Amino acid sequence: MAMRKGIVLLFAFAIWALCGATMGIGMEVTSLQNALMIHAIAAPIIAAAISYVYFNIFGHTAPLQTAVIFVAFVILADLFVVALLVNKSLEMFGSFLGTWMPFISIFVATYLTGAYLGRRA
Repeated sequence: MAMRKGIVLLFAFAIWALCGATMGIGMEVTSLQNALMIHAIAAPIIAAAISYVYFNIFGHTAPLQTAVIFVAFVILADLFVVALLVNKSLEMFGSFLGTWMPFISIFVATYLTGAYLGRRA
């Protein structure tokens, strides 16, 4: 049971890390606004790809449960690591494009990927 929880959290961490890398690289090579747009586009693609691998290899959790776990992990990691430790501000949560849109799209992409693969099986 603990191993299954660890696996789903590892996949959630992968989504968060890849989204973070997208933002980090984006801010180095372009403007903040462009980086936010790239991140908003990349987030559901990253989530769908990671979810696809998770559901095909493990699939320990249902699509809705997985989507909730993935997005909750990303929100909490953004809150505690990015906002409070790195930025020392909650300002990022005031940006729909920068936070809320990616959160929503990660949830939707994860859920739809799991639902699609479940129907296909």
